[in-house]
Amino acid sequence: MNIIVDAFGGDNAPVEIIKGAEMARKDLGINITLVGKEDVIRKVCADNEIDAENFAIIHADEVIATDAPGTDITRSAKNTSMAVGLRALYDGLGEGFLSAGNSGAVCVGATLIVKRIKGISRPGFSPVIPTLGGKVLLMDSGANLQCRAEMLCQFAIMGSIYMNKVHGVKNPRVGLLNVGTEEHKGSDLQHEAYELLKKAPVNFIGNVEGTFMNGDICDVVVCDGFSGNILLKTYEGTAMALMKKIKGIFTKNIKNKLAAAMVMGDVKELKDSMNPSEVGGAPVLGCAKPVFKAHGNSDARAIYSALKLVKDYVENNVVDEIASTLKLMKTQEEECKND
Repeated sequence: MNIIVDAFGGDNAPVEIIKGAEMARKDLGINITLVGKEDVIRKVCADNEIDAENFAIIHADEVIATDAPGTDITRSAKNTSMAVGLRALYDGLGEGFLSAGNSGAVCVGATLIVKRIKGISRPGFSPVIPTLGGKVLLMDSGANLQCRAEMLCQFAIMGSIYMNKVHGVKNPRVGLLNVGTEEHKGSDLQHEAYELLKKAPVNFIGNVEGTFMNGDICDVVVCDGFSGNILLKTYEGTAMALMKKIKGIFTKNIKNKLAAAMVMGDVKELKDSMNPSEVGGAPVLGCAKPVFKAHGNSDARAIYSALKLVKDYVENNVVDEIASTLKLMKTQEEECKND
């Protein structure tokens, strides 16, 4: 298996990207193709005692800016490491792709360069976030700010397959993000999506509120990208603020520092559970080939974790599972119309 990696995407590129790729290559038994400035890649390898010959390298002179519009990926940024890597995936030079770069560009590039699975209206950005009861996939988290009901239904199907095949969740519970748990709550979008989800081949449990993060309520939450992105960033911001607050309490005075020494193991465990490095990356579900986005500030460990997810995604044939499920649904719909 060969995975293509954007060596220059992310805040810590290319050093941490290359170090993480080397960890994954050795531990996971996969081949890695690095995309970016070849001379810099070779220098980083030499400086970190990594044999550059362990990787295939595709040269790309440019890097897409983190604040660039996502649509630049097919225009002014078409010669960047991200765009070149996505085209390499489309051309069959690898089984999957990973970047820690511009999120919008990854989503746009995945859709326009790699293309969609037949029958999918729009691919969606799908991070897995920790909750007090475990973990939940949130889809969509920003790729599609406006959605139709059928798109939310497809998000539920894809999210369920991903959580089952890659994260080992049996019969994943799907919730529809809403302002209340009652069936009549929400706008027309939620009402229409609710009816579709009741008929879809997923374990739909009904509406869920943002408080689903407080317990073991569901495994997949579907929503439009506007709501999902706000929820995701609010969660991340709250988690960061909480950890800073806890640190401030424990370093306030000698008494608190002594108390901190007694519970430091538990505090570290809490911090790790909220660390994006432990999850690694998020797939753009619905693409014809696996495309993953790692967190922008990913270190080597996070890149390693993300590459493991890509590997599991490929090995469990998630793309084929999604395509076959949609094909079966379409066949059943046509049979119902003919009856």
